[in-house]
Amino acid sequence: MAVSIVMPRLGDFMMEGTVARWSKSSGDSVDQGEVIAEIETEKLNYDLEATESGILYQAVPEGAAVAVDGVMGYLLAEGEAPPEPPTPSAPAEKGPPARSRPAAPSRPAGDVVPSTPGARRLAANMGIDISQVTPTGPRGRVTDADVRAHAEAQRAPSIPPGLPEPTRSVPLEGMRKAIAGHMRDSLAATAQLSYFLDVDLTEIQRLRREASRDSGAKIGVPDVLVKACAEALKRAPLLNTVLSDGRVLHFDQINIGVAVALEDGLIVPVVRDAGAKGLRQIAEEIGSLAARARAGALSSDEVVGGTFTISVLGTVDGFTPILNAGQSALLGAGRPREKPVARDGQVVVREMMTLSLTADHQVVDGAVAAGFLRRLQSLVERPSRLFR
Repeated sequence: MAVSIVMPRLGDFMMEGTVARWSKSSGDSVDQGEVIAEIETEKLNYDLEATESGILYQAVPEGAAVAVDGVMGYLLAEGEAPPEPPTPSAPAEKGPPARSRPAAPSRPAGDVVPSTPGARRLAANMGIDISQVTPTGPRGRVTDADVRAHAEAQRAPSIPPGLPEPTRSVPLEGMRKAIAGHMRDSLAATAQLSYFLDVDLTEIQRLRREASRDSGAKIGVPDVLVKACAEALKRAPLLNTVLSDGRVLHFDQINIGVAVALEDGLIVPVVRDAGAKGLRQIAEEIGSLAARARAGALSSDEVVGGTFTISVLGTVDGFTPILNAGQSALLGAGRPREKPVARDGQVVVREMMTLSLTADHQVVDGAVAAGFLRRLQSLVERPSRLFR
């Protein structure tokens, strides 16, 4: 029986990937565990291995974009024919038309559409009615390039009445499109509520500078926050959960995702088992993950599996972060800043930071979230145990 080769999910924000290269040709025998294709995403390259032995059949050409869990090919038994591609359904209504859009060709109903096998497979995978695609190939055949051009034309935006002509029209695609869908889905599927608390960083700043000087390791405030959150989550395990298919999944292991800003978006590499690691080990791991994230060199295993997330924005005082889909809580941290505060009846200048905890109220009640923030505040303002 044919075994489907599907596009793997290589990160929380991934919506589709590109088959950059097939390592084997259609008809070649492959062994289980052998690399059969190189998958390219916005920020990762990944060697896809065969899940079983068989004869390779490529359902899409090199360079094809395939949605997550979409079929790229099959592993067949000797002499087995590949499954027929599904019949594409008619495209859904797309609302008001754009001011200019390529006209679709007119063909009598029931006519066979001259097209290449690659174009037919690509149209089926993309849900495009191939009879609506304008052909440019030899003898009036539709090619895979025609299918892609048609898909791009269908994305042409309609312009609301009264607006001037735009100077540029930039499609929402790639990582930006993935992030948009991820954030929209997260807001739609959760009951998000944010809580704010100012914490005093003065002692953390002193201890981390001493530790960095004495050990030679570079320790930053985000590293200390990861360690503090890991310790606080041990006492507030409900925030270290994931909501999936109507069930709340609890974990003993604390995997903390750390948002890393990139030129065209962000990526969230994961510090695994942060609750079992010391501060120096966490700092070294975060530094390595961030450097490889910006170089596009993270592996797929390093961007999945988070049970809690931290996002640090060092240019604003505070913000309301949006949950990673499924996770029950996320901590946002603003910039450290000096400000006057009351201490023992005196006004003194301290280095402060605003923390914002977003939690899913479906899972986490306000008292539980507030208790976590207070515990975190205690760890941050009396941080000596974090540096042991």
